[in-house]
Amino acid sequence: MAHEPQDTIDRLAGITAGSAVDRARRGRAAARQGAEEAYRLLLQPENPGDVSLTERHAVALFVAGLHQDARVVTHYRNLLDKSDPTDGALAPAVLQAARSGAINGPYGRYPEGPLTREDKPGPAHEIEPDVAVLLGERLTAGLNHAHLLVLRPREASAAELQKLLDAGWTQTGIVVLSQLVAFLAFQIRAVAGLRALDAAHRAAPVAVPAE
Repeated sequence: MAHEPQDTIDRLAGITAGSAVDRARRGRAAARQGAEEAYRLLLQPENPGDVSLTERHAVALFVAGLHQDARVVTHYRNLLDKSDPTDGALAPAVLQAARSGAINGPYGRYPEGPLTREDKPGPAHEIEPDVAVLLGERLTAGLNHAHLLVLRPREASAAELQKLLDAGWTQTGIVVLSQLVAFLAFQIRAVAGLRALDAAHRAAPVAVPAE
């Protein structure tokens, strides 16, 4: 039987068709198909609705930049360059915003209560004014919120959501933004894990069970 084409996670992880890791992924067909469908709906929807393709791709590039994964960055930069109406001017600004915001996390302060003993100090990132001019108010607010969700999720609040509303995001758009950031966090971690598994198997081949 012919193999189904590789999916996005396969390509980002550099998985070779027919390898042990490839066979393991194909053994979990429902999970594999679900991840690819989520990618299509969030990053390549036929009807983008309240969040444009350019905004989706810019957020994806920003989140990939925060994770400092070169291969994923390249993938989402290519997507953004294709959907960017400014002829490629947006991606450098997004990457600059990601570079200035990249830091080990998560960190931040929990609401007052039993979890406050786990508070970890760190900067509340705001995109630099000169970069914000290039991005525009709405996208700047979206990227600042994406930084919050990736690195300071414990500080999410109604006040932070209001910043998005003030910048022109709709409630539906905010939901899409949150779903997009959550999916990207999953995708990037899955890619990193599969790369590590593939490297380990190549170094010392062992049977990789299909779950």
